[in-house]
Amino acid sequence: MNHEIILSSDLDEPFPYEQLLNRCITTALALEGVDVPCEVDVLITDDEGIRQINLEQREVDRATDVLSFPMFYFRPGKPPKGDALDLDPETGLLPLGDMVISYQRAVAQAEEYGHSVQRELGYLAVHSVLHLLGYDHMDEGAEKRQMRAREEAIMEALELSR
Repeated sequence: MNHEIILSSDLDEPFPYEQLLNRCITTALALEGVDVPCEVDVLITDDEGIRQINLEQREVDRATDVLSFPMFYFRPGKPPKGDALDLDPETGLLPLGDMVISYQRAVAQAEEYGHSVQRELGYLAVHSVLHLLGYDHMDEGAEKRQMRAREEAIMEALELSR
């Protein structure tokens, strides 16, 4: 599937993991059964950048590791199909949504959890894709277990498991 992953960064230094994020996002979409080409916009920022976006968009004045802004409401496990979708008439793509990742937070969490920055960035991208596809983890019940199971399966397929 020809998805378009539009990655931008407002970091002062170059971001060396663009190919990794592309692979993680496209693999997550494929394993979730998305059969329509999608556009996903990704912003790589630092803790202050994500804190500001979190404040502006969610009225939460704190940094976090990843934010997801879906364009549509989907049900978990029910991926968008090619019919009856709002494809962009100019590109023919489904604008799935936006994700914002704090590279600063990803580096810190990788060290804290004792794994690679690649694994942490991959996890955050997969986590965000699942949010764009309707998954949530706000409860401590079935929805969270479903999302965690999908995250683990996708990370294993990417060979980025714990």
